[in-house]
This record gives sequence, C-alpha cells and structure tokens, in this order.
Amino acid sequence: MSSRGRIASMVVALVAGAALTACGGDSEPDSRSSGTLVSSTAPSTPSGVPDLGAAEEIARGIDVPWGLAFLPDGAALVAERDTGRIVRVMAGRAPEQVYQVSGVVARGEGGLLGLAIPRDYAENRWVYAYFTAESDNRIVRFRLDGPQEVVFSGIAKAGNHNGGRIQFGPDGMLYVGTGDAGQTDRSQDAGGPNGKILRLTPKGQPAPGNPTPGSPVYSLGHRNVQGLAWDRTGRLFAAEFGQNRLDEVNLIEPGRNYGWPTIEGTGGADRGFTDPLLTWPTSAASPSGIAIAGDTLYVAALRGERLWTTTITATTTLTAPKPLLTNQYGRLRTVAVAPDGALWLTTSNTDGRGDVRDGDDRILRFPAR
Repeated sequence: MSSRGRIASMVVALVAGAALTACGGDSEPDSRSSGTLVSSTAPSTPSGVPDLGAAEEIARGIDVPWGLAFLPDGAALVAERDTGRIVRVMAGRAPEQVYQVSGVVARGEGGLLGLAIPRDYAENRWVYAYFTAESDNRIVRFRLDGPQEVVFSGIAKAGNHNGGRIQFGPDGMLYVGTGDAGQTDRSQDAGGPNGKILRLTPKGQPAPGNPTPGSPVYSLGHRNVQGLAWDRTGRLFAAEFGQNRLDEVNLIEPGRNYGWPTIEGTGGADRGFTDPLLTWPTSAASPSGIAIAGDTLYVAALRGERLWTTTITATTTLTAPKPLLTNQYGRLRTVAVAPDGALWLTTSNTDGRGDVRDGDDRILRFPAR
C-alpha cells in the first residue's frame, strides 16, 4: 500500500472515533486527522540531557514529515512535504491537520519544507513556511485560521537542492537555508538567493545589519543547507550536503564564503573561503536537520540513517562525532529541542528514497532527564 493509501485508512479509523476540527488557509475547513497516536510521554526537564535510550513514538503514519516547529504550549506543527498539510502533534492526542498550505508543488525533493514560529507568536500568531511552488521556492506566513501571504519569493527551484530550512534566530530575524537548485554557479552569485543563508525581517525584507545593505544574503558559497541551529552563546551552525565526497557542519559568520562549488570540504582557507568545522563521507551522513541542547550538537542523517552527536567547545571546535540510533529507524530528517528539553526526531522513509517500515513515517521523542 502507498504511504497516502496507508494514511487514508488511518484517517478513516481516527475520524470514526473522534471529531477533530481544523481550518485551512485558502481551502475549505478540514476535520481530518493525519497519522496515529502511539503513546503517552514521560516527564522531561528543560535543564536535562535528552535520553537517547528512552525513545517514545509520538505519532506514526505521517506523510514525509519535513519541517517541525513548536508552539508555546509544547505542541509541534509538522509539515508533510508531499501533501502540503500542516499537522499538530501533541503528547497524548492524535495528530490533527490544522492547515493546508496552498500552491505547493511536490516533485523530487521539493514540496512543503521548513516551518518556523517567531518568538512573539503568542501576540501575533504567525506561522512561517518554506515551500516549492509552480515557479519557485518561496516563504509565506499565515495564521492557522487565516489566508497565507508571500513574504519572500524568487528562490530558484529544481528536482533537488531546494534547501528549505527556516528558523528565527536569537535576534528575532528569519534565517533561511537555500540550495543551488542544481546550478552550481548560483552559489557564488552574490546577487541571487540560491546557495545562501539569507537573513530577513519577519516581513521578508533584507534584515538590518546584513553584510551588504539592502541584500538578504548573510553567507554564500553553499550547496544545499537544510540545518540551522544556535548555541547558548548565539553562534549559528549549519549543516550542508556535499556532492560526492564530504558533508559539512559550518560555523556561519556574516559575509563569509563557504566555497561551493570550488571547494567541497576543507582546503579552501588559503583561497579566501571558510572551512567547515566537521565533515563526513556522504555515505555516512547526508545531514538535514540539526539541533543543539546544552553543548551537544545533534545532526539527523538521511543516507547515513543515524543521529550524529558532537560537543561544541568554548573555542568553537567540534569533538569527533559519535553515531547513535544507527539503522534503527531508517532515514532521519529533522531533529529539534522541545520547550520541555525533550529531543524530537522525524524519520523520512516515505520520501521515495528510503525502505518503508511498518508505521512510517514516525515522530520520536527522547525525554530530557
């Protein structure tokens, strides 16, 4: 059975048992559930360390979960890449669809990708989404009971290298990881948004203080950025897909050039490029989402089918990475730290490149002790 057929059968069973209401942007209100509740959750503490030996399945049967962002009440919004749906996931309740993003064109690696929640969500209720449309990749914002509005567009799309991760930084600005959309020269074109990390205001304008006034570009020379995270001191780290040899984790600083396509991995410093802090063979990683809890950096690996961990030092070096959960859950897409300190992880086995396992795709939670 296809992933959508499997989800449809789950939806029928769930709706028969409970009436869950939701509303979409430009479509009719939808009361469908999406996925299945698996278990209740153990207590977690924001000051604790995620216990990676205590996995809990929060939900299963989710269709290619990609973006994940937490609401103030601890519930998570999860983006389904191929359906364009946004699902609300909360401990002890069945997942429910709460929004339908309109205009999503899901082909190849494109579709509904990153989600972000601003720190002042309680006051303005905005939710941000990055998705592949008919002509480009773009960012929209919306309230869960209202229409969507485009805040940034014109990011070239392709069957792969669409980037897609968005996060609000400690400064309240929106950071955007993009890809080269299969044309490597875009990464070195300072006038274009592809192959970059962008820094935008919440309204989608170039943020004040960017390296070039009036430009959204914060850093350039990237191949395909799908992971963004800040440590407790405000340092920004990004995960990047390599081509044939090496995947990367980079320390991102404004105006720096990270070398793609001239350099893959290290060896560019003597040519004016910034070398990565950490690399892996592409077979062991294909890093998508990253998250930081305390001094630990977590990297979700797709092709590598494992969760990498490394320690961030005071001198901004990374210790030798350790693989965890190897081959236990398949392809791992997104990792995030919840308000209660728990680590959440999504699988990506229904994305057309994984071996689908019973229950895929699922959302896992590791409580902090």
